[in-house]
Amino acid sequence: MMRRLFSTLLAFSVAMVAPAVATAADTAAAWPNKPVTFLVPFPPGGSTDLIARTVAQKVGDKLGGTFLTENKPGAGGTVGAAYAKRAAPDGDTILVSSLGPFVISPHLVSNPGYDARKDFDFITVAVQAPNVLVVNANSPFKSLKDVIEYLKANPGKMTFASAGNGTSDHLTAALFWQETQTEGTHVPYRGGAPAIVDLLGGQVDASFSNINTCLTHVQSGKLRALAVTSAKRSPLLPDVPTMEEQGLKGVTVTSWQAFAAPKGLPVTIRDKLRNAIVESLNDPSIKPKLLELGFEIVGNTPAEFEKFQAEEYDRWKRVIEVGHITTN
Repeated sequence: MMRRLFSTLLAFSVAMVAPAVATAADTAAAWPNKPVTFLVPFPPGGSTDLIARTVAQKVGDKLGGTFLTENKPGAGGTVGAAYAKRAAPDGDTILVSSLGPFVISPHLVSNPGYDARKDFDFITVAVQAPNVLVVNANSPFKSLKDVIEYLKANPGKMTFASAGNGTSDHLTAALFWQETQTEGTHVPYRGGAPAIVDLLGGQVDASFSNINTCLTHVQSGKLRALAVTSAKRSPLLPDVPTMEEQGLKGVTVTSWQAFAAPKGLPVTIRDKLRNAIVESLNDPSIKPKLLELGFEIVGNTPAEFEKFQAEEYDRWKRVIEVGHITTN
């Protein structure tokens, strides 16, 4: 009697679980059955927008769906990130963002509208690019050593341009000053392009510019590159040594773009999308173009991205607190 009852309960349990498993599989198989939005929390035309639009087209081809890119800029990317957080976790809204909203803006913007550590399912870091310490070609600074020695002898007299308060190039400069126990003067601009214009014109002394912004000027000889902030030399600037090569550890920095979804995205959809993104980034029609622009393909796993995000979150929190950095 007990054996028959156990068999009946087991059969009932299997019958109840099977539809749920089938439903999850069916959902993943059907997705994308509606247009998918890649939400970029910045204006059109920047690096993040470029990555989103490039990948959207190729992912659509691979998965047989419609992938659109929508821009929702504001407050250092937090407006768009908060919007993405509130979307349904069904795979139809995907946040495509640089590191700012993930690991920097939460420490600079009060009440950003989301918790960067808890409100997203991390899919993959798509690409990364180092910053480059650059000076005008006519600058007296010929090496990283020259810069450090000058800063120590003349605290606050050397100016460093950035794309704005709280940006990657600003925080890289702050980290550099903290690690070398020196002090420079930060000069924020509204974007990387105008910062480079003034550097070319000699109005500022240096910048930890993203390689995408300064590469053509370095290659043309208008700017002198003194160091790259990546762990290894950039293949685009093979003659420029890294910070670590020149004896300075702790200033290994990359700017990066990544994909995430509102918390609760089905794992099957997450993995399906992540695989398509990585395949698209490495597609022969895309990868060489990204490399030419200074992007390095990452394509890590969700678990690797989650660990990386936690490390970056804590790192930039310390830099911002020690440097008393604000967006004002």
